[in-house]
Amino acid sequence: VPGDKSISHRALLFGAISEGTTTIDGLLPAEDPLSTAACLRAMGASISPIRAGEIVQVEGVGLDGLQEPDDVLDCGNSGTTMRLMLGLLAGRKGRHFVLTGDSSLRRRPMHRVSQPLAVMGATIQGRDAGNFAPLAVQGQPLRGAVIGTPVASAQVKSALLLAALTAEGSTSVIEPAQSRDHSERMLRAFGADLEVGGELGRHILLRPGRSLRGQTVVVPGDISSAAFWLVAGALVPGADLTVENVGLNPTRTGILEVLEQMEAQIEVLNRRDVAGEPVGDLRVTHGPLKPFRFGEEIMPRLVDEVPILSVAACFCDGESRISGASELRVKETDRLAVMARQLTAMGAEIEEHADGLSIRGGRQLHGARLDSETDHRIAMSLAVAAMLAKGNSSLARSEAAAVSYPEFWSELERLRC
Repeated sequence: VPGDKSISHRALLFGAISEGTTTIDGLLPAEDPLSTAACLRAMGASISPIRAGEIVQVEGVGLDGLQEPDDVLDCGNSGTTMRLMLGLLAGRKGRHFVLTGDSSLRRRPMHRVSQPLAVMGATIQGRDAGNFAPLAVQGQPLRGAVIGTPVASAQVKSALLLAALTAEGSTSVIEPAQSRDHSERMLRAFGADLEVGGELGRHILLRPGRSLRGQTVVVPGDISSAAFWLVAGALVPGADLTVENVGLNPTRTGILEVLEQMEAQIEVLNRRDVAGEPVGDLRVTHGPLKPFRFGEEIMPRLVDEVPILSVAACFCDGESRISGASELRVKETDRLAVMARQLTAMGAEIEEHADGLSIRGGRQLHGARLDSETDHRIAMSLAVAAMLAKGNSSLARSEAAAVSYPEFWSELERLRC
């Protein structure tokens, strides 16, 4: 599967503000990381062309070397790009930046980043008092702070840590639950003075003052992309599939915990560490699945996999229940509403709740006219559902998959041959 999207974003960002060259092997050549690279280039960072199978080199400009761009910074469809850029740019004293994105991104809430950054002295303005893009960032001297984040969000945490790199004094970020920790791992590798402590790694302390140094980063395969094949392999009769080189960071493996609860036939092979991240190969074979239940305690570890798990639930005998998932209502789309709407059109029995879904499996799905509604994870989840439905389906706006997995459709065709 393609390189991990979260790690790809961070390798570009941290490489751009380091001293020296950062070499990235396996960077995801999809639309979201391309948006991050375009923004960084517009501010003076040198990044080699990003193409599948090619090493990417980033020539860093140092912690305070990013320049005011000539034009608005376009974050495309990427919430990670916009939220992390807010933290990166808030402390660029005397420089002015404007960030925008496509129509979907302009509807996604940014207060969760702009408000805690304001505690550090950031000045961010935009629609709805800085909640929606376009957003204007006026670089200011920042001060360290102790900040408790209202949600367990790696994007919020990473934005605060980026701002903390150039703040006056230390910054502590305390999460309600641990979110994915790629930023912490990579910042330490680049030389930042960062400590992780507290219960289950929820307390992160960063002391400014150290320069970052360019590194060699090897990006593992994205477990969020592997999830589509894991579910498809578990559901398609006769399937026997091995997905190689998948990142197994424990803050990301909630999908494996739920599949284990479902008694899916999955083995982890060849466990190893690659550039500080745990990696392995995942073999999945077809077998009957049991219904599942999970809630907010696991959500930070599988928030991106809820759409494909809602498809899996349709093929279990019994009722599955997803709760604590209100965060999905402010993703690229309202993923709870969209999955309920699209799977219902295929004959699934789904009840939508404020924070989740109840799905009664065992009904035969039928082909239908489907729509990704511009969401990449919806597009790929519906592809798996359609493959198992009786009769043909059509999927409008299937190109959305390119946001995170440009080769998805060709790989699906190859696996179906």
